[in-house]
Amino acid sequence: MAGREHLSMHWLRAAGVAVTAAGIAGYVVGTAVPYPGRAFSITALIVGITLLSITAGQEVAA
Repeated sequence: MAGREHLSMHWLRAAGVAVTAAGIAGYVVGTAVPYPGRAFSITALIVGITLLSITAGQEVAA
């Protein structure tokens, strides 16, 4: 079972990197050329950073 969780975390981390990169690219392009839906680049950035943070494997101290 631990192996499946390990693979799941790698998949989520890869998704986090991809979504973060897409969000940054969308933001950069949106500053140069206005296009419909460019505000979703901020949402993608937030989701990507969230995925990266939950797959970091570190506990947050209370």
